[in-house]
Amino acid sequence: MAQRTLLFVLFDGVQSLDVTGPLEVFAGAEKHTPGTYRIRTASLDGGPVRSSSGLTLVPDEALTAAAGPHTLLVPGGEGTRAPDPRLTEWLRTHGPRAPRLVSVCTGAVLLAVAGLLDGRRATTHWAYCGTLARDHPAVDVDPEPIYVRDGHVATSAGVTAGIDLALALVEEDLDRDVALAVARHLVVFLRRPGNQAQFSAQLAAQTAQRAPLREVQRWITEHPAGDLTVDSLAARARLSPRHFARAFREETGTTPGRYVDRVRLEHARRLLEDTPGGIEEVARASGYGTPEAMRRAFVKALGTAPAEYRRRFRPAPAH
Repeated sequence: MAQRTLLFVLFDGVQSLDVTGPLEVFAGAEKHTPGTYRIRTASLDGGPVRSSSGLTLVPDEALTAAAGPHTLLVPGGEGTRAPDPRLTEWLRTHGPRAPRLVSVCTGAVLLAVAGLLDGRRATTHWAYCGTLARDHPAVDVDPEPIYVRDGHVATSAGVTAGIDLALALVEEDLDRDVALAVARHLVVFLRRPGNQAQFSAQLAAQTAQRAPLREVQRWITEHPAGDLTVDSLAARARLSPRHFARAFREETGTTPGRYVDRVRLEHARRLLEDTPGGIEEVARASGYGTPEAMRRAFVKALGTAPAEYRRRFRPAPAH
């Protein structure tokens, strides 16, 4: 297998974890399978850069001296808000030459400014998806997934999602066993599927202002297999079903039904990832009732069946 050169682009205001997270994944894969990756970092002039957190990063070389990499990785950070025109021009020229182009978080903004995402589906940190879509209408921005693949271009959501994408690329380059070995070494036990939502149910929805509605949110989370119909939840909040549904949506930004769906999906995922219970047992414990109902929910939300999800995203037992 030919060695792949990976080039990480550095600039002032870069988010350090956007760089070091994926870099550690690829470095771990190189240690596991020597000769797989050659990892390089580069800034415009080859000088040190200061990350958004104040950490100084010293690159290996200048971008102008970097040989054509197999994978060009562009991180995000505060420095993407007013990028150096020389950097976006360099990306405009050299980005199309890379067999694989990757961005982490708001690195997608740099790719978009360079015209490298036009006509492509892409994502970025949830807080910047609206801005990316508004400023670059030629880009098909999807705010939901933690990472998106469109041909040779891969974009990921905020910060740690870059680790998930890097693990997926290692699996693509090598195999699943290497990716899982790297994940275990980094104590990143589970690789999330790219089409998993950026938010958990609790993060996706706002916390209700009124105590009775907050109590209902807590109850749903702690009792996914309970009676979570609107009538039942309304009674718990001591509101009429109609008033409850309206108030819940106004205060959380989602309907009770969608909130319940997300909680049940998360609960089922965790059981599949962390416990040896059978599919039927997981379905009952998560409130689906039947394996078929759970299968439909998984396919709709994640694009994969529960059994396949468990096979792919539960770490192999240590020997």
